[in-house]
This record gives sequence, structure tokens and C-alpha cells, in this order.
Amino acid sequence: MTLTAEQHDVGAVRRWSMLGASTLAQAAAAVMMHGPAFLIPALHDREGMNLAQAGLVAACPTVGVMLTLVAWGAVTDRKGERFVLLTGLSTTVVFGLAAALSGGIVLLAITLFFAGAAAASTNAASGRVVVGWFPPERRGLAMGIRQMAQPVGVGVAAISIAVVADRSGVHAAIWVPTIACALAGIVVAVIVIDPPRPEARAGVVAANPYRADSFLARIHGVSVLLVVPQFLVWSFALVWLVQDRGWEPAAAGGVVAIAQVAGALGRIAVGHLSDVVGSRMRPLRWVALAAAATMALLGLTAALDLGVAVLLVVVATLVTVADNGLAFTAVAERAGPFWSGRALGVQNTAQFLTASAVPPLAGLAVAHAGYAAAFAIGALFPVLAAPLVPVREERELT
Repeated sequence: MTLTAEQHDVGAVRRWSMLGASTLAQAAAAVMMHGPAFLIPALHDREGMNLAQAGLVAACPTVGVMLTLVAWGAVTDRKGERFVLLTGLSTTVVFGLAAALSGGIVLLAITLFFAGAAAASTNAASGRVVVGWFPPERRGLAMGIRQMAQPVGVGVAAISIAVVADRSGVHAAIWVPTIACALAGIVVAVIVIDPPRPEARAGVVAANPYRADSFLARIHGVSVLLVVPQFLVWSFALVWLVQDRGWEPAAAGGVVAIAQVAGALGRIAVGHLSDVVGSRMRPLRWVALAAAATMALLGLTAALDLGVAVLLVVVATLVTVADNGLAFTAVAERAGPFWSGRALGVQNTAQFLTASAVPPLAGLAVAHAGYAAAFAIGALFPVLAAPLVPVREERELT
């Protein structure tokens, strides 16, 4: 595959700079989306809220994200990536400022909802910048790098928001994601330009890729199934180490942090592998099978109280997040330049909804059957996902 004339004109440095800017935009948005979860201790201790109330406030930006992903994708399809990134980040900063300056918890919750809704703009737009400017044989690697944004954003939030909230209050802590989004917006304004795409002809725009075949629907289904073991491990690895294995919280947190770094690097490695083999779907099926095997082994070794179970938690964290970049890239490639925004919105919405259901349902499983059984049950979902991966329906990468 060769670069288009427009892609060649920007040069390799500009192309990789736009990847960096897009990744920064997504990471900053992730701080706003997921950072309020780290306000829960301060909301509980300083504001006197119970954990359920604090959790509701922390969930407000995530609810905003889920309700607006498809809409932002549609705007991206029509207006372009740069417009959406700048509009979304600017609006996020406005509501972030409102949240930081708000005088009460109710106003804080409302403004965080709208901040999350605005931050959702980066999900489809930043991914489309990568797909649009990188050729197929480099796209998997590039998208793997971009997919590091979420764990990086969560990591930044983890080491900053809770500390600021404890020292200066919950409202002051909202300055962290607000400043991050402001800086990201400046970088996007300087670096990002819309990738080339064909002229918008009526026939092209009207072609709904969901009506052509079941390829996109099957990828959405696979991603939903693979989200279950991912968030099962994310949600319960630390508490399992502390409660079931008797670890100190600091040591358990260190293991979880190492696992997150491994997961971020795993996304890059799997993305590069898809470039090498010239397929997104074959590696996606391999990841599903590896996730099934790892979760089953984790359940078995946890039940037997073997030390290797701790290592398997790290491996499970790596494997269960490796599919995200592959599926995201495949959806954008198959949907095309006039539908990928909406398709990526559907992809992310389905994953967010499923991820929201995993902690409470998995918590019930842990309460009734124990951690080992919950981990083993998590292996069933990638088993179901593997045959659903549309390997035979995949086209040549373009």
C-alpha cells in the first residue's frame, strides 16, 4: 500500500505529530471522563456523602459520555475531525471551569455531566485522525499508540485528582482535567488538520455500511463480550489481592499499576502485529482465545491459592484490553469516511453500557461464589466471542 498524495504531502513528522496530538486529546478527555471516580474518598470524608451518593456524582461524566458518543460521531462525519476536537475540548473546558467554580454538589454533578458529554467528542474524532492520516500498513501500530490514551489518562487522574481533592477540596480537583483539556485543545489547534477523504457524493454518503453485511455488527458484538473480562479484572484485581490474598493496599496498587502499563504496551504490540499479518480480525480472534485461556487459568489458580495467580492477573489485564485497538481500527476502516464517526460512536456506546453493568453483576458473583469462580465465569465471554469474529468476511486492508 502507498500513501495518497495528500497523506504524502504532510510528511512523516507531521503525521506522527498529529498522532501525538490526537492521543493527548483523548488522554485529556479520559481524565475528565474517569477522573471524578477519584473524588469519591473526598466526597465521602469531606462532604459527608455516603458511598452510593459519591459514586453517583463520580458517574455523571460517564453518563454524559454514553448519551452523546453517537451524536458526536455524526457531527464528525459531517463537519470533520478538527472541528469536533476543537469544539468538544473547548466546551469541556467551559463546563470544567463551571464545575470547579460551582458552589455545591448538585451543580458539580450537573456540570460534570455536561463536561463528560463534551469530552466524548474526542473518542471518534481522534481515532479518525489516525485512520485518515496513516496508511493501512502502519495504521494498527498507530491506533495501538492512540489506544494508550485511556490508561494514561486514568493514571494521571489517579495520581493527581485524589491528592488535590484531599488537600484543597473536590471542586479544586476539577482544575486538573480542565487544564489538561485546555492544553490539549491548544496542541490540536496548532497541529491537527483534517485527513483527506473523497468528495461527498450523494450515493456515497447514503451508503449505510450496516445494511451491506453483518461485519460491523459482529465486531460490536465481539467487543461487548470482550469488555466483560476486561472490566472484571480492572474492577476486582486490587480488592482480590487485598481481601483474598492478604496484600497491603500499596503493594496491590503497585501490581495493578504494572498491569495497566503492560496493557497499554500490549495494545501497541497487537496493533503492530495486525499490520504485519495484514489483518485486524485474525489477531482479534487470537486475543479472544488468549483471553479465554488466561481467565480460565486465573480462576483455577486462584481457587487453588497458587502464587502464579498474581502473575496471571497481570497477564489477564494485558490480554483483555488488547482487542480494543484492533476492533476500533477495523470499524473505522470498514465504515468509511462518511460513516465511521457514527460507527465508532455505536462501538464505544455499546462498550460503555456493558462496562457499567460488569462491576455490580460481577460483585454479585463474587459475593455468592468467590473471586475464583467469578474469574472463571469471565472466561466464558471470550469463548463466545472467538467464533463471532468475522475473519472470513474481512476485506483487504485499504
